[in-house]
Order: sequence, then C-alpha cells, then structure tokens
Amino acid sequence: MNEHKSVLLEESLHFLDIKPGGRYIDATVGAGGHTTKILEEGGEVLGLDQDPTSLDLAERRLHACPGKYRLVLANFGKLDAVARETSWDQPDGILFDLGFASFQIDNPERGLSFLREGPLDMRLDPDLGVTAADLVNSLPEKELTKLFQEYGQEPRARLVARRIVEERGTKPFTTTTDLADLVKRLTCNVSRIHPATRVFQALRIAVNMELENLEEALPKAFELIKSGGRIVVITFHSGEDRIVKHFFERKEKEGEAKRLTKKPVVPSVEEVKNNPRSRSAKLRVLEKS
Repeated sequence: MNEHKSVLLEESLHFLDIKPGGRYIDATVGAGGHTTKILEEGGEVLGLDQDPTSLDLAERRLHACPGKYRLVLANFGKLDAVARETSWDQPDGILFDLGFASFQIDNPERGLSFLREGPLDMRLDPDLGVTAADLVNSLPEKELTKLFQEYGQEPRARLVARRIVEERGTKPFTTTTDLADLVKRLTCNVSRIHPATRVFQALRIAVNMELENLEEALPKAFELIKSGGRIVVITFHSGEDRIVKHFFERKEKEGEAKRLTKKPVVPSVEEVKNNPRSRSAKLRVLEKS
C-alpha cells in the first residue's frame, strides 16, 4: 500500500486559518492527513468519511495525536445531520478534499484502477447498491453515451458505449481489465493518459454520486459555518470545480460571502513532480460574511 500524500496541504491549512481551540470539519477525512495538521495547530476536528477503511486508517493515525477529534462514518451529503448529532454547529472552517487516496486507487478489490485487475466495483461506500459493472451491463447505449460525455468528457463516448452494448450481449463485463482492454482497443492516438481514464472517471462519479453529493453538501456547509468561517474545497475534475465555482460566485453576488480565491490555487511544479496525482487539483475558498 502506497502512502497517501495530501494534496495542497499547506495551502489548505493556510486558508483555513487554524486557531487554537477552533472547531473544524474535515468532510473527507481520508487517512487523516489534513486532520493531523489541524490538530497539531490546536484545532478540534469532526471528521467524516463514507469509506470504513479510511476511517480505520485515520483512527490509527490520529490516536497518537494530541487534541480533540471525532470521526463519523458518513457521506458529506449528510453533513448537517452529523453536525447536529455531534453538537458541532457553527464551526470555524470546513474542508472538502474531493480526491481519492492512493490506498483506494491502488487496491485492486476497489475496482478504481484500470491498471490493476479487480472487480468492476468502484464503490467507496460498500453499502451502496449499484456497482460500475451494474451500470456497464445494464444501461442503454444512449445513457452510457451521456454518462461518458458528461462525467468523463470522453470524445469517443458514443463509440465506447456502442461497443460495450455489443460485447456485453456475449459476455458481461465483470473486471476492470475487461473494460479497460475494450477502451484501449478503440484507441489509435498516443496520449500521456491511459485511454480508459475518462471512462473510469465517469463510472466512478456515477457510482458514488459524487456531483449530486457535492451539490447537496455545499449549501449545508454554508448554513453550518459561523460568520467569518471559511469553506475550503479541493477539486480534481472540471465537473466538481464548476459546481464549487458557481456556488461560491452566487454567494458572493448575493452579498453573503467573499471569495478569497478569485482564481483557483493549483499545486506547485515541485508538488506535481513529487505527487503526479496532484496535477489536476484546484483549491477554492469562500469566507462567510
């Protein structure tokens, strides 16, 4: 298992403006990288994650950390309910790091990587009912095309969808390599990214309802946070960033908040070199009036 590197760590902590005794919500606690730093700077943390494995890793990491924290197994779409149940209302800051951890991507049983053979699953929350295989083997061609176009910006969406429908009639897709090999066979151009990257991204977003949960969570975070508090969001693809950008712009236009990042903060050349998975990250910050 590779060690997960938190992306834009120093930048996100700078904008959270940690105060000793301040209360913060890490809405995507992962392995606890950001939470560890918040605790070290004297903050108190409520950490959420929908992945039980992430919470186990975070607990082991945070156990030795001085400071007050609480971890809850929940998707950030339920942020308001969790905050009420834990009496964690009016926090000083809320962080969303929407990236996937290395231990999630590198575990073949998750089915998130097209480089490793595993079940075509992609669920972060094992209790979710629908897997990537379910979508690939059941959606009509038109809906698959739309999914690949909207969530993956896949230029060959129609062709990929048509071939999937043709081939699944003979043999259902059950593994990551089944699907990755099909997409690769349809690609002639040499690119720096794997041909299946966008198709896998689209399925992962759909399976985990990532965009829907984000759209639901941002207004809840804004209502929860205290006046002067900050919402920090790190996104990794254009769909996420567009949702965050438009929400922040709207709140500023309505006079309820101020954007502290008119343009997104991106990783330094050195960070991308040390952690290539950070290359698509964008950080935006909103301060509530």
